[in-house]
Amino acid sequence: MRILLVEDTHDVGEAIAKRFEAIGHAVDWETDGRAAAEIIDFTEYSLIILDVMLPGMDGFEILKRLRKSGNAVPVLVLTARSEIEDRVGALDLGADDYLVKPFDFRELEARARVLIRRRTGGEATNLIKCGDIAIDRGARSVHVGKREVQLKRRELTLLEVMAARPGRVFSKDELLDQIFGFDEAANANAIELYVGRLRKKLEGAQARIVTVRGLGYQLVPGDAA
Repeated sequence: MRILLVEDTHDVGEAIAKRFEAIGHAVDWETDGRAAAEIIDFTEYSLIILDVMLPGMDGFEILKRLRKSGNAVPVLVLTARSEIEDRVGALDLGADDYLVKPFDFRELEARARVLIRRRTGGEATNLIKCGDIAIDRGARSVHVGKREVQLKRRELTLLEVMAARPGRVFSKDELLDQIFGFDEAANANAIELYVGRLRKKLEGAQARIVTVRGLGYQLVPGDAA
């Protein structure tokens, strides 16, 4: 999924970005609050990880503007402030969750998974199923029936996006936005390449990736294929 990280402490931001990119997410990392607020106005994200103390505009103000505009993207607030008033304040402004620094990256990943699950349909588990395809978002693994399928991180992310909403048609531009960040050069041909690879690796599965001419791709369960 595509994540916006707003964090001005370089070593913390770099570590978070690398962590999420390593498991297949596209991460846009901003260090300035005002710049981040502008990006949010024209870019759709699955999750925003938001520091509080930022140059340009603080995290609370970004959060306030975000919710005032009607944007319901999940927001996970990072704060060095441990006082209960600050945590309650973040939640009252519309944060979905928060973590107090310093934190364990495993906890950050787990909390992010929960928020992304809610965003993609509210599943109470890390397991996504479509036909006989099963994706474990915690273990980052895929099975077709009892057979484990080895996917590269972007292949897995592409499958995850489509499997979370089976039957929905995704345009190439939507899929590009989900699996590539601002700093990564890619075009529609890259999506065709990844779809082709996925089809080969998922050969024999009940569910299949269907091309909807002129519109994009959809993952169709076996009973609808």
